[in-house]
Amino acid sequence: MDSASESSAAVPRLRLDELLDELQTRLDAARGTRDRVHSLLEAVLAVGRDLELAQALRHIVEAAVTLVDAEYGALGVIGDDRRLSQFIPVGVTDEQTALIGGLPAGHGVLGELIRHPQPLRLARISDHPASYGFPTGHPPMRSFLGVPIRIRDKVFGNLYLTEKHGGGEFDAEDESVLATLAVAAGVAIDNARLYAQAKLREHWLEASAEVTNGLLSGRTEQEMLDLLVTRASHIAGADLAVVAVPLPGTDDLEVRMACGLGEQRHRDLVLPIEGSFVGAAVLTGGPVTTTDVQKDPRITVGPPRWEGIGPAVAVPIGTPEHGVHGVLMLARAIGAPLFDEDESGPLLGFAGHAAVAMELAERRRDSERLALLQERDRIARDLHDLAIQRLFATGITLQGATRFIDHPEATDRVLRAIDDLDDTARTIRATIFGLRLRESGPAATGLRTRVIESVERASRALGFTPSVRLTGLLDTAVVVDVADAAVAVLEEALSNAARHAKASTVQVSLAAGTELVLTVTDDGVGLPEHGRRSGLANLANRAASLGGTFAIGNRPEGGTALEWRVPLPHP
Repeated sequence: MDSASESSAAVPRLRLDELLDELQTRLDAARGTRDRVHSLLEAVLAVGRDLELAQALRHIVEAAVTLVDAEYGALGVIGDDRRLSQFIPVGVTDEQTALIGGLPAGHGVLGELIRHPQPLRLARISDHPASYGFPTGHPPMRSFLGVPIRIRDKVFGNLYLTEKHGGGEFDAEDESVLATLAVAAGVAIDNARLYAQAKLREHWLEASAEVTNGLLSGRTEQEMLDLLVTRASHIAGADLAVVAVPLPGTDDLEVRMACGLGEQRHRDLVLPIEGSFVGAAVLTGGPVTTTDVQKDPRITVGPPRWEGIGPAVAVPIGTPEHGVHGVLMLARAIGAPLFDEDESGPLLGFAGHAAVAMELAERRRDSERLALLQERDRIARDLHDLAIQRLFATGITLQGATRFIDHPEATDRVLRAIDDLDDTARTIRATIFGLRLRESGPAATGLRTRVIESVERASRALGFTPSVRLTGLLDTAVVVDVADAAVAVLEEALSNAARHAKASTVQVSLAAGTELVLTVTDDGVGLPEHGRRSGLANLANRAASLGGTFAIGNRPEGGTALEWRVPLPHP
């Protein structure tokens, strides 16, 4: 074959090779597209199977990094304040994360997607006008691709991808794949949120059922508050829980319970409704939230006590129409997620159950008090109609018998017995006056009544009712100044027991004879070695001003014993 023929035969072979190469290229591209579509479908199915929101967010970022062949990826969740409330990175080591610092605020290029929720593709991040560099310790990043994630026409967050492997740029196909994944991610996130809402609602219903069972079983108000704080704090993932109740006769709230982060700074605080965060819940009659309780503008009074605390929510226990029984406040540490509507809504309903619990406990106390008063009336009638009449009859019989007694010593003994009967009758009559609390006159304002009322008030703070023993002519033999001092000493002693003793029992004894002797004992932790004694000094001064004595100390079996003695004038 001549050279011309060989040349003409080589041309078709060259064209055929080119066609084969082009066909192979297109086959490879088709195969790559097929593999990428398969990968995208697998990623969509994978993120769609996640029902736990945190796990779903992590899988979405990992799938995005794989699909567009990026070295780093992240998903930023946008909060109500249009800043990043969550940031889930992939590809960055724990050491790098520690060097970079806290959560990005959503400025720069990340903020550009928040302000303008449209796909953004950059060959170099530094070329964008919104870019202003990376923090210390941040790995170098050049190429960038970001797309928004929407849920029902609302932007939930953004996917951020950087550093295309091989040093190239992200192309239009990468953007299309990531945008498709973002659509599937929106559906998966919505499903995960619905699942989380259902689980949260289930937890609140279980807690409400527990409250209802507590109501039916007759648990005390303090036990119901303990249950309220424990369950609400656990379900909402709070780091601090506070319950404040209205202080009778004032426009203030008293913190009855506080547990969690910095609880000691909140216990026993008295806060005004105007100028406090918990008070704002009373004024609005609904939930109040804040992103940072340390900087909340509604807090204008009170000492600074929010160190380490950030997001917070407060809900009223009850309603303005039917009465607000208190406020439940939950707070999280700085940097924790904010309280959203999915959490504050069920919390308000749960607080409504707590209001029912407190209302029922108050009604139960009223019923028990009424039953006690009725029983006291019955005892008083029986004492008057039976015991005193028999004592009088016995005394008259003895008086009549003295004229038949010839021995002088026997006569003296009988006369002393008659005097004892008279004293006993007077003591019983004073007891009757003390039992009839609802009547007017000395019994209604006497020392017995005041002591019982002080003990009943203290029982709310203690969580139980102290035992009381009253003996002697308390309403007739004790002058007003001594009675006032005794009541003040008793209230101070019970207040100290409620705040510091951590006791399970308290015993109160008040006896009138030649002296008025008040003793208060408990089984608590006892007196600290170097505790404050200003309040105790006041009790000692009260005794000294009336010519009496005061002593307090630790009991051998544990707890504290207080004794306050004041002499009484002779009748």
